[in-house]
Amino acid sequence: MSSSSPSLTGFGPEQAAAYDARFAKLEPMREALHLLTHGILARLPSDARVLCVGAGTGAELLALASKFPGWRFTAVEPSGPMLDLCRKKANDAGVAGRCEFHEGFLESLPIGEPFHAATSFLVSQFVLDEDRRRDFFRGIAERLVPGGYLVSSDLSADLTSPDYAELFKVWASLFEYAGFLPEQIEAVRGAYGTNVAVTSPEHVASLIASAGFEMPVAFYQSVLIRGWFAQRLESAS
Repeated sequence: MSSSSPSLTGFGPEQAAAYDARFAKLEPMREALHLLTHGILARLPSDARVLCVGAGTGAELLALASKFPGWRFTAVEPSGPMLDLCRKKANDAGVAGRCEFHEGFLESLPIGEPFHAATSFLVSQFVLDEDRRRDFFRGIAERLVPGGYLVSSDLSADLTSPDYAELFKVWASLFEYAGFLPEQIEAVRGAYGTNVAVTSPEHVASLIASAGFEMPVAFYQSVLIRGWFAQRLESAS
């Protein structure tokens, strides 16, 4: 994540502890994303190295670690309390010995032995500047082996389309089901396109492709969340 997004470091211990519970009722959407990610990355070596960018509380790390016991992981997360919770969950699951935990943005992670794959779930949408968002994806590409996989998801929609208006009605119903108050849902609506870079799927795919990847393959949609996977080009410069 680019340091242009300081709000992502603003999770205190209480907010971090409540994060998973806040979205618990929407967990099936995340589980579907993890299941599909498993299918995409199942072709990796048995000793693959995986970079989790914006690891949060560790959901995708734990999901992958439980399925692939030989893989090693590096979790990158700018919020110290969120990373602490990720570390605790990894310890509780018995996988922390296969993990490294880096507090900071992606750009602060030294480039070392390249990774076979990287995940970035609901992260790049918080980088509002287009050039910095491209640099974010380029930073991932630079840390992958040639042909290495990026699996990425973000909020994505054409905010001017009739489809978006209809999809947001569904989205609002889901947030209401999850326990959000009407004023909180309106705040979410107002943030999209202003504080959160919700752009069209075509735009997100082109950004990824321009950052050293082959043209991404769209593999997932759950209302406003969309997912892509792409392989790093031989040269990511």
